[in-house]
Amino acid sequence: MPLTRGFSTHQSSSFCRVFHSPADFSRTLGSGAATAFLAEADELLLPDLIVAEVVYVLESFYEVPTDEVARLVRSVIAFPPIRTLDPALLLRSLEVHETHRIDFAEAYLVASAEAAGIPDIVSFDRSIDRVTTANRIEP
Repeated sequence: MPLTRGFSTHQSSSFCRVFHSPADFSRTLGSGAATAFLAEADELLLPDLIVAEVVYVLESFYEVPTDEVARLVRSVIAFPPIRTLDPALLLRSLEVHETHRIDFAEAYLVASAEAAGIPDIVSFDRSIDRVTTANRIEP
């Protein structure tokens, strides 16, 4: 099954590249094609869901260490053409993920609760207990 990654611009046009294998993905990144495309882009939307998927794929499939993934994603968020809906939320999610070694999805949940001023998180995931700013309630 092909791996698909895409960015959409605010001008309603889109860029999508289908990768047919991990080797194709690596060759494309190594060729500089993605870098060249990004260098010419004015503005690209990077949805939070895609950030979560990138974190998951890099850590699980490519076995990139969490600290390196966090550094790479911070660099992408800081790249001038990249726009996210809430960069502070993503950066806090990365911090929680990296510091407390919990899955990115749970880290995003913790960061979202913090941003909304909600102290309690209902979840079966006990890893959230590692984060002192969160009060996990098991349903």
